[in-house]
Amino acid sequence: MKTFCGRANPTTGALDWVEESEEYDYHQEIARSGYADMLHDKDRNEKYYQGIRAAVSRVKARGEQVVVLDIGTGTGLLSMMAVTAGADYCYAIEVFKPMAQAATCIVERNGFSDKIKVINKHSTEVTVGPDGDMQERANILVTELFDTELIGEGALPSYEHAHMHLVQADCEAVPHRATVYAQLVESDMLWKLSQLQPIEVDGNKLLPPPAVVKCAGAPSVCDIQLSQVPPESFTPLGPICTMFRVDFSKQVSSAAQSYTAQFKAQTSGRAQVVLSWWDIDMDPDGSIVCTMTPSWNYSDPHTYPWRDHWMQSVYFLPAEKNVSEGEELNLIVSHDDYSLWYSLTHNVQNDVKVATFRPCCTCQAHLVWTRPRFGELNDKQRTESYVNALRRIVKPDSVCLSVSDGSLLPIFAHLLGLDFESKNNYLHEFRQDWLVMKRFIFCSQALNTTSLKHGVQLLGIRPEQLSLADLEGNQISVLMGEPYFSTSLLPWHSLFFWYCRTAVAENHGADGRECEVCDREHGSRVSDPTIKTTL
Repeated sequence: MKTFCGRANPTTGALDWVEESEEYDYHQEIARSGYADMLHDKDRNEKYYQGIRAAVSRVKARGEQVVVLDIGTGTGLLSMMAVTAGADYCYAIEVFKPMAQAATCIVERNGFSDKIKVINKHSTEVTVGPDGDMQERANILVTELFDTELIGEGALPSYEHAHMHLVQADCEAVPHRATVYAQLVESDMLWKLSQLQPIEVDGNKLLPPPAVVKCAGAPSVCDIQLSQVPPESFTPLGPICTMFRVDFSKQVSSAAQSYTAQFKAQTSGRAQVVLSWWDIDMDPDGSIVCTMTPSWNYSDPHTYPWRDHWMQSVYFLPAEKNVSEGEELNLIVSHDDYSLWYSLTHNVQNDVKVATFRPCCTCQAHLVWTRPRFGELNDKQRTESYVNALRRIVKPDSVCLSVSDGSLLPIFAHLLGLDFESKNNYLHEFRQDWLVMKRFIFCSQALNTTSLKHGVQLLGIRPEQLSLADLEGNQISVLMGEPYFSTSLLPWHSLFFWYCRTAVAENHGADGRECEVCDREHGSRVSDPTIKTTL
């Protein structure tokens, strides 16, 4: 079977669809995934084995044969743990064919083929019965369907179906339960990953468009290593709250639900961000716990087990709210079958109205810009580096062309040195960033009609389509770019800038003044980012 795979072309910036044959080595995709980090997670593996061994012992103590169902077996590791712990038989389900083939090979090489059956199906397609994939329902359910958000890999629907069709009513589950924790904080550093902040350039303040300011932002989780977020960079406004628990040994519902934690504000401040993580108890007593709590919650941070396949979650409130010390607050978490989102209300006569709707982006900026991109645009030191570079290049008569997605460089250039009545400042956009930047520029013009009366002209075309007519007959004297492109996943993908440079070379002036403003570290501190070249 042939498969179409999307590939970002770093040269043209386009998304190319490549037809891969049956011989394509999908195992390379597996090797580049997070499997290795997960398999090398010693804390996770030890806790799972302890939980599985305890569950097998409890079933055997009831005088029953141990039949294990392992959903999302991956390499088959948990299934082999179950057999090693004394399970009589194990059904290992894996929907991804290359992974199922790898699991079959691993199981065979380790001598477990007679007790482990790898089923290459989605768990909802597995049948039970004499002629089915499983001869009988399992009495131990083992899964590892969790992501940083806990439910983002479809854990709830999978558990819901398994309890209805694949396992016994009184089955053991490993893990037995999960608990989600959250803490309301104020953090300008994290808030900058969600909302654009005002930017000052030579005394001119650029404000984001009202549509961006009023937008609730992207509701999706922001995966982050909270252990690398210094505690002094945020102010807790409330205690660490237990938001909800899921008992995996009983029938699970994937229906949308909301839970509320009530508390008094510990201090006054601006409620902006919710930090969240989860624990999983591998046994009913909660004596075997695998926790995602950040290192600064450990009594000894040096014992914190580093892992990248599970991190912690940051959620941004739809809008920041001022809270006062001692004020009664309600932190509300809602979820559907795949995601979580948070809201905050003031406790007025205990009347808690839960907003069950999931907030969404209405300004489009949060749809086309990633969280790191917001962080880049809000990085004052980074902006200063670009402004200093442009200050040395831009002249009042310069004809500038900016080649980047959603870049503010042309606005900076106009404010720094171009003739305020000049139209010789062009922003090259041909992706979804075009509408976002159009709104940003129109807003800037409205706020500063003198300096940005003519402002920046947006060119919504591809670089090879650019002509002198698009530039109103002007020759380009300054070519600039961060470079940043929304399709860039790896540093060398920004080589697309040079494709653009070549495509528009015929529109450069004879003096050959060119400015390329390169953010070589993609969001990190810029060190003298100016490069001058002559055509």
